[in-house]
Amino acid sequence: MPVKIGEKAPDLKVKWVQGEETNISKLKGNVVYIEVFQVNCPGCFYYGIPQAIEIHEKFKDRGVKVLGIATAFEDYDLNTLENLQLLLREGKLIGETKKSFYSDTYDHKIPFPVAIDSVTKFEGDVAAKIMELIAAQVKDFDKFDDARKKSIQEQARKALTEEPIPHTFASYALKGTPSYILIDQDGKLVDTGIGLAHSMEYTIHGLLNRGTL
Repeated sequence: MPVKIGEKAPDLKVKWVQGEETNISKLKGNVVYIEVFQVNCPGCFYYGIPQAIEIHEKFKDRGVKVLGIATAFEDYDLNTLENLQLLLREGKLIGETKKSFYSDTYDHKIPFPVAIDSVTKFEGDVAAKIMELIAAQVKDFDKFDDARKKSIQEQARKALTEEPIPHTFASYALKGTPSYILIDQDGKLVDTGIGLAHSMEYTIHGLLNRGTL
């Protein structure tokens, strides 16, 4: 089951590519902000990564740890370890990101630790997992007609049985990229979302000041 708000955040199953190896359980006592992106995702580079860099710069000396997780739920030939390494080492852009920026390189250097997500094939009760996946990602599923429900269930079945599943996506019920994950000092999940993390700095301030008022 994906973790829910207020529950203990599970450790990441990743391979660290930049920075020292770490994990959520090792960072207890800090607020942890995780930016989940794909290298072939222009929106990640326009919105998610710049916001994560800004949060890192503003809060790095105040007990906030920012981590980056490069994942892949599509375009598996482009969202690779090799292309992530090129991004981190040389700022190289690829695919749709390169086309969108009209540039071979990214202007911002990512200053925080970055890892690549692990992927797995689902094993277990597929029928139950299909409904769990739909509940996490499809709003008002019960209101759809039978034909639409069957179509959604078939898409979920294919996603579970035919395509690799990114571990972080499954653990935190993420819906796309860029996505963010916020964890408090006790290691509990505070928030997840897709796109820009609106009011995130305000939320982080609140966590840092918790218990001091």
